[in-house]
Amino acid sequence: MAAYSLALIPAYKPDQTLLDILKQLHNEGLRCVVVDDGSGSDYLSLFEQAALYATVLKHDKNKGKGAALKTGLSYIQKHFEKNTVIVTMDADGQHRVADAIRLCEAVRRHPDALILGSRNLKSAAPLRSRFGNSVTRGVYKLSTGREVQDTQTGLRAFFAVQIPLMLNITGDRYEYEMRVLLEFSRKKIPILELPIETVYLNHNSSSHFRTVQDSYRIYKEILKFSASSLIGFAVDYLLYGLLLLITGGNLLISNVGARIVSSITNYTVNRKFVFHSEKKVVSSAAQYFLLAALILCGNTLILELLVSTCGLNRMLSKILVEIVFFLISWTIQRYLVFRTEKKEG
Repeated sequence: MAAYSLALIPAYKPDQTLLDILKQLHNEGLRCVVVDDGSGSDYLSLFEQAALYATVLKHDKNKGKGAALKTGLSYIQKHFEKNTVIVTMDADGQHRVADAIRLCEAVRRHPDALILGSRNLKSAAPLRSRFGNSVTRGVYKLSTGREVQDTQTGLRAFFAVQIPLMLNITGDRYEYEMRVLLEFSRKKIPILELPIETVYLNHNSSSHFRTVQDSYRIYKEILKFSASSLIGFAVDYLLYGLLLLITGGNLLISNVGARIVSSITNYTVNRKFVFHSEKKVVSSAAQYFLLAALILCGNTLILELLVSTCGLNRMLSKILVEIVFFLISWTIQRYLVFRTEKKEG
């Protein structure tokens, strides 16, 4: 049986543009599911009109874009077959219907993949969007080792067979879409990009993205890792200074002793609170402490070089060395030590 194409659109306080999109999708033969994410009584009439072209689901209060997408996905899972092609779109007209159809066609050619509608953000996009995407693109590459040009695009297509995985991904607001990319990457699911037209109406004034709050949600994962590393560094640095006093300035004993204690602290915090790893303790601990041992060797060699050869202050050298190894540690922990195992079936 041929796969249906279905557009899923989360909508919060939309305007007439939503109805124009739905009419175009209807004329192109796409089924539509719209989620009213708590827009309120002032928008009842608009959603009643939308119901002429789409199934309209409703949140009594605003829960966020991620929650709205998951409400729509839950409905689709119950009412449509697994070979249904789903394309998610924004309600503000930033995504062209022609591009949504192109993504649906691309998914049929690559049924195991997540297809992203990738915008050219170098010229047409507002500064806020260009800056935000540059940062999230860097965070994503650092986290996964993979390159995605447009991490913030809401135009995405995939088969309904991916819904169970997507419903298990945490996040209720804008951070959800970033977490989808992270989780798909960890499970080695292909992520492909298709160039689309870049559309920003009135410099994206209709967007409900809250710069401070929602940016924090998106970057929270790396912020948690940074906080964990800061705790580990504080333990390491204080013990390092204390052991220097106790041992009469013995660099090797001080650095190794401090690193052993701080590594145990850092492993515990990262496993439980940063990466929420379900990997067995024996497996992740073995990998973590092997990594810690390798980093300790490199750390100690460079520290010795800076102090003995370059004549830098012992305490200043410690700070410089820790900065160098922070990004190395983050990348390996995310990509290898605490990565989510791909489940069979």
